[in-house]
Amino acid sequence: MTNNRVLYLLGSAAPPVLGIADVVRRAQEGGWDVCVGLTETAAVWLAEELPALEALTGRPVRSRVRGPRDTEVWPRADVAVVAPATLNTVNVAALGLTPHFVGGYVAEALGKRWPLAVMPCVNSAYATHPQFGRSIGTLREAGVRVLYGEGGFEPLPPGRADPADYPWHLALEAAAAMA
Repeated sequence: MTNNRVLYLLGSAAPPVLGIADVVRRAQEGGWDVCVGLTETAAVWLAEELPALEALTGRPVRSRVRGPRDTEVWPRADVAVVAPATLNTVNVAALGLTPHFVGGYVAEALGKRWPLAVMPCVNSAYATHPQFGRSIGTLREAGVRVLYGEGGFEPLPPGRADPADYPWHLALEAAAAMA
């Protein structure tokens, strides 16, 4: 890729992830070299689109951690955005768990103080879970730019959200501000 800035766009299995190719295009138009990483469930959801995403980015889409003999296939990120981040992904990130590629990246990014933004995608019922609020607070305390609440993602009641309304522009604006 010929762009200077590298953005890791890391998504989990929430409906807005189905539109991630359009987000990649918008990021590329903004001068980003984009690498896409997914939780394993999100990769299953996008299985038929993975070859097109790889052609679009010029890089493999990652959903599994590298093995000890594997070579790194992505350039180092200037910034990473985890979006959409499900209830599970937010909690995994805050608790330092590494059950999937995205969780592993976030744990390393927190430890190494790499620039990171997280934008949840949860309904209002999930948002009331006590661990969710604690996890949002933990991520913010760790220096993560959490795009949640006023000026970020705001949850709606179950079944009311339209994936097309997910505020991807806020994720891209955060990435640009953090780079």
